[in-house]
Amino acid sequence: MINDRKVAVVGCGFVGSSSAFALMQSELFSEMVLIDVDRDRAEGEALDIAHGTPFASPMKIYAGDYADAADAAIIVVTAGAAQKPGETRLDLVNKNVKIFQSIIPQIRDSGFEGILLIVSNPVDVLTYAAIKMSGLPEGRVIGSGTVLDSARLQEALGAHLGVDPRDVEAYIIGEHGDSELAVWSSADVAGVPLKDFCEMRGHFDHEDSEHRIAEDVKNAAYEIIRRKHATYYGIAMSVKRLCTAIMRDEKCILPISSLMVGEYGLSDIAISMPTIVGRGGVECRVPISLDEEELAELHASAKALRDVIDNIEVEL
Repeated sequence: MINDRKVAVVGCGFVGSSSAFALMQSELFSEMVLIDVDRDRAEGEALDIAHGTPFASPMKIYAGDYADAADAAIIVVTAGAAQKPGETRLDLVNKNVKIFQSIIPQIRDSGFEGILLIVSNPVDVLTYAAIKMSGLPEGRVIGSGTVLDSARLQEALGAHLGVDPRDVEAYIIGEHGDSELAVWSSADVAGVPLKDFCEMRGHFDHEDSEHRIAEDVKNAAYEIIRRKHATYYGIAMSVKRLCTAIMRDEKCILPISSLMVGEYGLSDIAISMPTIVGRGGVECRVPISLDEEELAELHASAKALRDVIDNIEVEL
């Protein structure tokens, strides 16, 4: 039986511990189990985070194993090799697929029936691998996808236009990585088409601004890694946002990574597209409007992912 007040986090590195810290403050759960190959690390993080609960809400936080996570509503998987300076997310693929071969079968064998949220990179490839390895219904295995990338785009556009980024409706889609693309054709601010709003705010050089902002968003992780060797706060907030959408059955639209089954002409690949997310995980993909160039870029991004999947050194 699923315990709707319980979450598990697999991997207690920077991303996992930051995500656990954010979830402790979310008031979504009353129990959290941390799992890591380094048990001492998991126990230390559990103690450290638990000491903050008097300033938040009562919560049982402890280190455990996969049996302890069997009845969790959500298991958040952040475990894997970290991206190094100069390394792309796709460079991580074989190392992290092998790590997943030691994690996902243990989750499957525990009898877990909740939502499996994949955060480890390359997230689209690993979401696909987790779907293949877990035996869970495809809609209950989702990746954090381009949720953070889209937030970065909203933040950048909000700064560019001098408005609250929460009023910006714009998505990054495709691979969470070098082939991702911004969907400019359907972007808007408070319902006003983006280009019209830009001109209202005195910006007329649309093509150059779009290119610069899209490149800044795509390279944001590289810039952060170059300066501080890892990214974790932004993705931790994305994990909190996704868990909120799931546990509160918000049916909100977020650009998660999930298995495509014919949408946009794509099948048998996990890629990030706007999706209705609720208590059961994926409800359906949202058919956002793409112009011809954007659709071609999306297919190129999917091909890049497919090429990586076809060249994984181990069998999924």
